[in-house]
Amino acid sequence: MTKAEFLQQFNFTTPSDYDAFSLQRLAHFSQDVLRPAAVLIGLVERKNGLHVVFTKRAAHLKHHPGQVSFPGGKYESSDKLLLNTAVRETTEEVGIPSHMIEIIGTLPSLPTISQFSVTPYLAWIDASYQPKIDANEVAEVFEVPADFLFSPINLVNFHFQLKTVTHKVFAMPYQKHFIWGVTAQIIDAMQRQLAPFGGINSA
Repeated sequence: MTKAEFLQQFNFTTPSDYDAFSLQRLAHFSQDVLRPAAVLIGLVERKNGLHVVFTKRAAHLKHHPGQVSFPGGKYESSDKLLLNTAVRETTEEVGIPSHMIEIIGTLPSLPTISQFSVTPYLAWIDASYQPKIDANEVAEVFEVPADFLFSPINLVNFHFQLKTVTHKVFAMPYQKHFIWGVTAQIIDAMQRQLAPFGGINSA
């Protein structure tokens, strides 16, 4: 996928809703209890096409240790705007300065079981960036080709029972990494927005 192809599909299609089954178990949360947060879907133009930046969270973290995610975090009052949260967190976690990040769009907010309302922002990232990882938060930074990421065949979903509640999980293996959870839910929605004939089966 090239930069031009991505822009054409993203700008001329309506953002897809997140998976209805996954959202259903969070329907009891009121907007008042959800804390604002933001992530950055960073697109990098390489010679072989677009890539997307991911982080692997540090193993010692209390929440979601070792999990793969987009750079991001919770809103702070000094951010003023939620998009600034996405940029600030990317700079802090990955070391990409704000002048190398160009916001190009946003996706709908997604509630999480940890009571955050996560807003994804899409951005171009200068291909010359050099990662400077904050080891307190991030163990690794890596890129996934957009052609792989947005191909529905590479994303799976399954149901499992925990006590009396049925959960639905999206997951994507990539090389040594395993992308799942909220990050994979966002990928699912993007796949369906970008795919000309729809994405994975939502059953």
